[in-house]
Amino acid sequence: MSHSGSQAVQLIPQLKPQVVVLGVRMQDGEGLTTLGRIRVARKKLPVLMYSAHDNPTYLARAYALKANGYVLKTNPGQKLLDTIQIASQGKSIWTRKTLQSIAEFLVTPRLENDAGVPLTLRKGEVLQQVVSGLTNKEIAVSLHISFETVKEHIQHILRKTGVSDRTQAAVWAVRKELF
Repeated sequence: MSHSGSQAVQLIPQLKPQVVVLGVRMQDGEGLTTLGRIRVARKKLPVLMYSAHDNPTYLARAYALKANGYVLKTNPGQKLLDTIQIASQGKSIWTRKTLQSIAEFLVTPRLENDAGVPLTLRKGEVLQQVVSGLTNKEIAVSLHISFETVKEHIQHILRKTGVSDRTQAAVWAVRKELF
């Protein structure tokens, strides 16, 4: 069944799927944004990302947003079926090799006492929205602030956490168990 991300999120309570398989690129935007929205509503629902793109940023974001795994379309169809079955049991299909490649991609300078990086309440709200996979525009609408203000908050978050992009900021927040 093919739907936009918004439709998929709306149909979950009605259909009660055991597993959701999301494309990284979907009709109305990004599957990773949809993953973030699903995680906000249904933390334990198994979700697999399915993509033609072996992109380290996509992999890192999928992992940070707690996808159960990431399957490439170049794999045989049986691989997808096997991973759906594993995910339906609530298990992760992330391999050590994939996690190591994500870690190598995300190597960032360590901050002294980085667990205590002080963020204002508003910056914390923005970071939580980033972790959920929302775009800057969606964050602005959600928090009733301007798009430019969101960009400023994100730049400040990147400086404070010592990371270079929003994906790394999301991974940092997840590792610190902030949300």
